[in-house]
Amino acid sequence: MSEAKSGDTVRIHYTGTLTDGTTFDSSTGRDPLEFTVGGGQIIPGLDKAIPGMSVGDQKKVEIPCAEAYGDRDPQAMQNVPRDAIPENITLEKGLQLQMQTPQGQVVPVTVAEISDGEVTLDANHQLAGQDLVFDIELVEIA
Repeated sequence: MSEAKSGDTVRIHYTGTLTDGTTFDSSTGRDPLEFTVGGGQIIPGLDKAIPGMSVGDQKKVEIPCAEAYGDRDPQAMQNVPRDAIPENITLEKGLQLQMQTPQGQVVPVTVAEISDGEVTLDANHQLAGQDLVFDIELVEIA
């Protein structure tokens, strides 16, 4: 039976949870996730868990935040004048928006705070600073 190795295209079913057991993502009811092992297409900690697995193997992997979405970066928080947000957007904490950098890159942000004069936008990934747990099953090696 062959084992997955770097460069292989694989398909996995997975359930991702926080350390408190809260599920944040799952392939249940969807097609398996397909990616190239070692190709940088998924978080590093999950990518490192696949080599050596055979089709049908299942495992639980605990991934520290450094090998997932990293620590929260205070530099990724930005205060913008409230009037810089288009009037047709109803602001509320937790609202997901997109910003464009001066170089044209689109960056997803979340409204973190709202005051009379400013809106604090958070460009950290929602799972930044979190240790993650994945239950994975290797379903195919292409």
